Amino acid sequence: MKKNLHFILIGVAVLLVIAAQSLYIVQQPEQAIVLQFGDPVRLVQEPGLKVKIPFIQNVVFYDKRLLNLEPPAQEVVLKDKKRLDVDTFSRYRITEPLTFYKTVRNEYQAQSRLQEIVNSSARNVLATFTLKELLSEKRTEIMKKISAAVKRDAAQIGVEVADVRIRRADLPIQLSQAINERMKTERIREAKGYRADGEKRAQEIRATADKKATITIANAEKEAQKIKGEGDKTATEIWNKATGIDPDFYAFYRSLEAYRNSFDGETSMVLAPDGEFFRYFGNSLK
Repeated sequence: MKKNLHFILIGVAVLLVIAAQSLYIVQQPEQAIVLQFGDPVRLVQEPGLKVKIPFIQNVVFYDKRLLNLEPPAQEVVLKDKKRLDVDTFSRYRITEPLTFYKTVRNEYQAQSRLQEIVNSSARNVLATFTLKELLSEKRTEIMKKISAAVKRDAAQIGVEVADVRIRRADLPIQLSQAINERMKTERIREAKGYRADGEKRAQEIRATADKKATITIANAEKEAQKIKGEGDKTATEIWNKATGIDPDFYAFYRSLEAYRNSFDGETSMVLAPDGEFFRYFGNSLK
């Protein structure tokens, strides 16, 4: 009885191994190729549980979805000898799995091959255009030519390229730095020129302002002297008229002015009390 159970367990194990080797599952986004001794014998593109000959056949799976390819930037020489670092982006899908398997075997090799195709096509097409054309409306035409070349060559490995784009086209770093330095030098030279013109203009404005100020001050002083002279003339005429009306009062006023100017608290004078200077003092004391 135990021996029979032992044989049954062994048989079940063998059946499970055979079943595991006979069945495989194709997922929704996948497609598969059944290989027999390394040669493709069947293409399976419908998802579900599938059967193969155990131990003799094996299965390779490929993705049916759109895949991205982002190769590193490459240096391209344009028609006008300008150098650019071109960064491309592509999207592709595996449409001919049998051709794909026979030419590149796996997706890693396919991406390497496709990268060579994209870079070569971009390099060959861009070599026929100038930088000015690349930056103009011809950019669309250039992209169409690159895309057509890539699609033609990619079809040879069972791949359909859906889109090819140039994401960025920059000058090489050394050339870019040289151009930046040249632009910087040019801007500095222009700034110095503007600054020199500004200083020259400022000096002209200051000179004109100083000239106008000098003329204005001179005219003002001239006018002030004229007005002062007229005032002095008028004052003299008034004093002359006043002295003509009452000479004694004028003499008295002039004496008061002399007293005020002389007696400042610091000046010492020795004068005779009956002198002319104290004439009005004497009269007021009598």
